[in-house]
Amino acid sequence: MKLEQLSQIKAKGNKRIGRGLGSGKGKTGGRGTKGQKARGKIPLTFIGGTLPLYRKLPFKRGKGNSPVSVKPTPVNLDALKNLKPKTIVDLERLVEAKIIRQKDLKKGVKILGRGGISVSLVFKVPVSKQAREKIENAGGEISV
Repeated sequence: MKLEQLSQIKAKGNKRIGRGLGSGKGKTGGRGTKGQKARGKIPLTFIGGTLPLYRKLPFKRGKGNSPVSVKPTPVNLDALKNLKPKTIVDLERLVEAKIIRQKDLKKGVKILGRGGISVSLVFKVPVSKQAREKIENAGGEISV
């Protein structure tokens, strides 16, 4: 048995501030000497009276911030190889097959052409040009 294989007996304790000079954090308790920051409570965002950084930044409202920044979730053809022939590929089916997550439904999905496809599937989601060729060569349909 080596030293690093021993089970941990006790977790490291919290730093005890203001418990005498021998502790290394005595007297001023790690706050330096004098000044506003050494005394009372001030917010973490305080920058000494100048305009705070969060107020200098532009407004970003809403969850997605901008409809332009929301891009569809990419799904490659090689992720669809386990689906049965003539399966209708839509958002709900992709969530059931655990290819995408529930929260990706808002953004939408786009099928990309990486990998191959051997089964014929019916797609009801947007598809790239390269993926369209591979799907049609495999006997699949695209109805968007």
